[in-house]
Amino acid sequence: MERPQREIRATYGSSTITVYQAYSPSLGLPAVREGRFPAGWKRERMTWIKPSFLWMMYRCGWGAKPGQETVLAVEITREGFDWALRNACLSSYDRGLHSDRGAWQRQLKRSPARVQWDPERDLRLRALPYRSLQLGLSGEAVRRYADEWTVAIRDVTPLAHEIHGLVSGGDPESAARLLPGEAPYPAGGGPLAHLRL
Repeated sequence: MERPQREIRATYGSSTITVYQAYSPSLGLPAVREGRFPAGWKRERMTWIKPSFLWMMYRCGWGAKPGQETVLAVEITREGFDWALRNACLSSYDRGLHSDRGAWQRQLKRSPARVQWDPERDLRLRALPYRSLQLGLSGEAVRRYADEWTVAIRDVTPLAHEIHGLVSGGDPESAARLLPGEAPYPAGGGPLAHLRL
């Protein structure tokens, strides 16, 4: 079955969705212990959340890139995730959606969230012909993410290392069985409707 060019694929239930981030151990490990982001986590910066486990592995190099050695699975409310999607704008100018570049730039300044589509990855982190969501949160969205939406934070670094070890050792079938189960997230006709996706 052919996949849509842009689709949110994620692990989710009736009320929560899992997104991924990677941090240094000095930030990631306290977040896991406390179940919330520690004081050193900078709320004034944009933070990017990724529903795709393999896209996160591409971004953090299986938890080996400096400053990204602790991979977190952050379970957040679907209500919060959908709010961010509804209040997001595209991270880049789209001639078919924006009347002109200035209109897009004004929307970008006002929006607390940004939608960016990047090539999804396979087990060897090669680009696939369809795209996966990155969602950038800033301002009000960052505060809500940290204080209202976060339900649980888990350290999935050992899982990342185990899957990578199996792939490197020539056993992609076993590696694939360990991947978090991700399914298309029902957002296209609702929270993303204003982006015509």
